[in-house]
Amino acid sequence: MKHYNFTEQLHRLYSQAVKLCAAGQRGADTYFTTEEVAFLTANGLTAQNLYDYAEDELNGGEPGWDIALSIELIRRNYFLNVQGGKSTGHFIDENKLPGKSTLLAGLPWLARLIPKAQAKLRGELPTSMMYACGGDRSFFQQHDIQPAEFLSIIWRHENNHAAISDWVQQRSQSR
Repeated sequence: MKHYNFTEQLHRLYSQAVKLCAAGQRGADTYFTTEEVAFLTANGLTAQNLYDYAEDELNGGEPGWDIALSIELIRRNYFLNVQGGKSTGHFIDENKLPGKSTLLAGLPWLARLIPKAQAKLRGELPTSMMYACGGDRSFFQQHDIQPAEFLSIIWRHENNHAAISDWVQQRSQSR
C-alpha cells in the first residue's frame, strides 16, 4: 500500500464517482474496478462512502471534496493505527439508534449522531447510512462544528458521551 499519495488516489476516485453519478449511473458497486475497491478497502473505506458523497454533492452541493477528505483521513488513520488495518466485520443496526428528535444535553440529533459517528470511525455504518448526511450537516452547521473535527472528538472521548456533549455545548455557545 502506498501512503504518500493516498489523497491523490482518493481524489481521483472521488471525482470519478461524482462524474458517474452526474451521468445518472447508480449503485456504488458499479463505480470502481476490483483494484480500486481493493485500494479503498485497504484504507478502511468503501465504494459506498464515495457514492454517498457524490450523490449528496450533486443533489445539494455538499459535503464536497474537502469535507469528504477530512472525514476519510480520520477514518483511515483509525483503521490503520487502531484497528490494525482490519475491519470489525460488524455493522450497526440503524433501527436501534436513538431517534432524530431524542435529546442529549438538551440537543436534538446529538444522541443519534454520537453512535453514528462511532460507527463511522470503526467502519461499521451500514450502506443505508452516511456520516455527514444532510441531517448531520445541519446539526454541524447549527453548532459550528466541522464534521471531521467531531469525528476526532468521538475518537478522543470514545464512549464518554458527557465529554462529547459538553464539548458540543461549549462550541455552540462560543459562536
